[in-house]
Amino acid sequence: MAKIIEYRDIPLDQLTIGKGQARTQDIGKGIDELATSIDVQGLLQPIIVCPAQESGKWEILTGQRRFLAHRKLGKQTISAAVLDQRAPEGEAKAISITENLMRRKLSGKELTDGILYLYNIYGTIRAVVQTTGLPYKDVKDHIKYPRLLPELKRMVDNHEIDINAAVKAQDAAVGYDVEPDPEIAITLAKEMASMTGVQRKKLAKTRKENPEKPIDDIIEESKTGSRVTQIIATVTQDTHDALQQFANSEETTQDEAATMLIEEALVERGFLEG
Repeated sequence: MAKIIEYRDIPLDQLTIGKGQARTQDIGKGIDELATSIDVQGLLQPIIVCPAQESGKWEILTGQRRFLAHRKLGKQTISAAVLDQRAPEGEAKAISITENLMRRKLSGKELTDGILYLYNIYGTIRAVVQTTGLPYKDVKDHIKYPRLLPELKRMVDNHEIDINAAVKAQDAAVGYDVEPDPEIAITLAKEMASMTGVQRKKLAKTRKENPEKPIDDIIEESKTGSRVTQIIATVTQDTHDALQQFANSEETTQDEAATMLIEEALVERGFLEG
């Protein structure tokens, strides 16, 4: 793994933007505002560079927008953290994703695309976690279809189940760091296809807590367990729009999206058992 060995001011004409940048959408959006901020406050965080393939050049791993803002301001140099060696494309992508997460949230699509890119290079969720330092759950949540069993992929492709049911079924068919059982995964997926989000979560939780329990019993308990109560909430249009965007990103309904967010908030604050 490449390491930072020094900080220096590098001429802009010696810099090239690397292919491993995490930000791939609306790169030029807000450059004027960023340039104004840098002009007034200075550069608060150096970019990160490594030796480029071309002799005498440096490749930007993180900070392409800061570089573009400096160029817009007509500056000759920019402060940079210099790595001791050239970073392979996969490592460069990992550095860019991690730095952007630490400094400013990536858009959902950019983060998903970046994690999928790393997953395709390294082949396992744990390798992506070790490379980026991201939480295991966060990485797993952004890798859906590519990590499904072939049998579940076919079911999704044939519209027998949705992607969320397939993912939950596969996760419920394994223990921690254990390969999923295809037969159990298919059985759970078929059942989850007609379940509510609450029922799916209960099935997954019951299966995790009682891995030796017969699958049929777990399925039945999930269908007949906790009583579900409907509530009506009044929100602003902005909140409603944001909820719809979240529901779309999760490929679920607004009701189930709202339930997910409420439960996560209650668990985080200690009012509901996780």
